[in-house]
Amino acid sequence: MSAAPMELLRKWLGHPEDIYNLLRFKMGGYRAVMPRIDPDSLGRGLRTCYRYLNQTSRSFAAVIQALDGELRHAVCIFYLVLRALDTVEDDMTISLDVKVPMLHEFHSYLYQPEWKYMESKEKDRQVLEDFPTISMEFRNLSKVYRDVISDICHKMGVGMAEFLEKKVDSQHEWDKYCHYVAGLVGIGLSRLFSASELEDPIVGQDTELANSMGLFLQKTNIIRDYLEDQLEGREFWPREVWSRYAKKLSDLAKPENIDMAVQCLNELITNALHHVPDVLTYLSRLKNQSVFNFCAIPQVMAIATLAACYNNKQVFRGVVKIRKGQAVTLMMDATNIQAVKAIMYQYVEEIYQKIPSTDPSSNKTQQVISSIRAMSLPGGSMASRHHYSPIYLSCAMLLAALSWQYLSTISKATEEYVQAGEN
Repeated sequence: MSAAPMELLRKWLGHPEDIYNLLRFKMGGYRAVMPRIDPDSLGRGLRTCYRYLNQTSRSFAAVIQALDGELRHAVCIFYLVLRALDTVEDDMTISLDVKVPMLHEFHSYLYQPEWKYMESKEKDRQVLEDFPTISMEFRNLSKVYRDVISDICHKMGVGMAEFLEKKVDSQHEWDKYCHYVAGLVGIGLSRLFSASELEDPIVGQDTELANSMGLFLQKTNIIRDYLEDQLEGREFWPREVWSRYAKKLSDLAKPENIDMAVQCLNELITNALHHVPDVLTYLSRLKNQSVFNFCAIPQVMAIATLAACYNNKQVFRGVVKIRKGQAVTLMMDATNIQAVKAIMYQYVEEIYQKIPSTDPSSNKTQQVISSIRAMSLPGGSMASRHHYSPIYLSCAMLLAALSWQYLSTISKATEEYVQAGEN
């Protein structure tokens, strides 16, 4: 057996539950978590919108299509509008004197049937070039949905313009930046959930919890993507934190600075963990299964990602990702609040076991983990999420030994579903 199959085999043998869940997911389990929409049931405009959704984010398209009723279309349009706005912000070929007014006025284009932008060089430019189709479907939505989408688009455009020429300095500014690009998404989605009447009004009204949902995901992405952002000339780590460990943010990637870099990393992960109690409170309020899955899956992916990144030098050397099988296991498991609490507990325990006694943030990390434990263990001790008998494990290992090539194929086939944990 060659090196690649042997490596794959070692990976499966180390995590037999991944094998079981990849097979279960591929053989129909994904339909329970992410049922597909029938394109023939849609009008031409909506069909085009869902095509753009699949082209810009296959993972997000999958979870949106699992939402119930008219909420599905509202969230699809919400995503495409914000994708168009984000495409303007990301396009470095648009001069600031053009870009800033565009960002400020973008919400008004939703009510201009002919507005489109044909000069973008970004890969997702089709959402700008065919914005009339998106804005038409926006105007076809109920007023309760239109008002939310327009309002969030306006606030996000203003926030994006503010940070175009400004680096993230203080931790307060880090929270503010993450609010503009992700917290507002959480707030907007929550208001859409309540407007659909699938969720209680409090879900949309409690903007602090909804904001935390977005901040936890955005901070996780920013922490994980340190090296990628450095290579592309972007800086999102707050100066207030990294300046205690290096003269320049880019210095953290130098081998001689790795110990200080990891300490900086651990401090930022500790900061992000403070949002977990809000996340658990938010999820505990949800009643609709499709909304719960939609919200919970990215959050459990995020805590698994932070656990993988904590005290990990690899963040400064390459890409840290959770295993595909691990991602599928999380997707299959995160379908109720008790399961999510168990997952959160599992991964904060993993972090706790890795806290170095010499880490400057160790006390703060331990404190925030204690608060998460308290929320995750309402009745005292919690049993393990997984119960595998020796016979099952033996069968799983045999399956791994015999089926590595087939599982490799499955891994590729499921990739579009599990990228949510990587984006």
